[in-house]
Amino acid sequence: MKLTSMISAAVLAASSSMAMAADEVKLQLKWVTQAQFAGYYVALENGFYTEEDLNVTVLPGGPDIAPTQVIAGGGADVIVEWMPAALAAREKGLPLVNIAQPFASSGMMLTCWGDVGISSPADLANRTLGVWFFGNEFPFMSWMSQLGIATDGASETGVEVLKQGFNVDPLLQRQADCISTMTYNEYWQVIDSGVAPEELVTFKYEDQGVATLEDGLYVMEENLGDAAFTDKMERFVRASMKGWKWAEENPEDAAMIVLEYDETGAQTEKHQVRMMGEIAKLTAGSDGALDEAAYARTVATLLGGGSDPVITAEPSGAWTSAITDAALK
Repeated sequence: MKLTSMISAAVLAASSSMAMAADEVKLQLKWVTQAQFAGYYVALENGFYTEEDLNVTVLPGGPDIAPTQVIAGGGADVIVEWMPAALAAREKGLPLVNIAQPFASSGMMLTCWGDVGISSPADLANRTLGVWFFGNEFPFMSWMSQLGIATDGASETGVEVLKQGFNVDPLLQRQADCISTMTYNEYWQVIDSGVAPEELVTFKYEDQGVATLEDGLYVMEENLGDAAFTDKMERFVRASMKGWKWAEENPEDAAMIVLEYDETGAQTEKHQVRMMGEIAKLTAGSDGALDEAAYARTVATLLGGGSDPVITAEPSGAWTSAITDAALK
């Protein structure tokens, strides 16, 4: 009996020691819990983070949560953010660095009514177009600039830019000819409202050559000088990418895991399964390493955003391959 107690005590002590040894990581998401972030929830649920001696806390985002502000205030170790917002923040003094890029391509597109005479980008002139702001407008502005279409409202042949909320009402209510949508979310909200796909015309930013990188992982530059922190991020990225590849291969199961972590109860199985299928197309081909050509295109797009570009100079030190080089070797 005494031996049993000693063994039990030893096991408990070892378990306690292991628990204490796990490194804490706080991840701030860009938006609410949904399949857009499935890889992280999969890694959490399947024990991939635990295998790397990490105790990861995933913090959902929302309309009133700016990841850049959260990390600036010390509320997160790493954030999921779109590159336009990250580069804009860096130029303004918040030294964010991209350490991994799980999303290889962009899901942003313009979705238009098919009965208003729009069949090519040139037909967008003299239209009312719904555009997301808060940094999401810059790929659109750059695109219009390349097309020679004014967005300032001063030209008769320019476009009227409607500041769009994060819904599809302007299209459904015919307030706009086209609106901003993501391939995995708002587009399907339009379809679910009763609109048939053949009633719509879509223009993917990827196809137009003005897509910017989305859903990258960013940390504060100063932390990369800390060996313990970089080691922790290497393990975090490795486990996260394992989660993403699992999610790609098991989209329905990944969607179910996301639903388990949705504390709001707002998400539905149908929507999350469909979203995961679309998200898998965006992460496909990525091992987490940043594609330098995609980065260069993003920078060029942001610099070419008309009279008020999101960044005014070529960024320096805005990304590093050190973490993925170590994590994925």
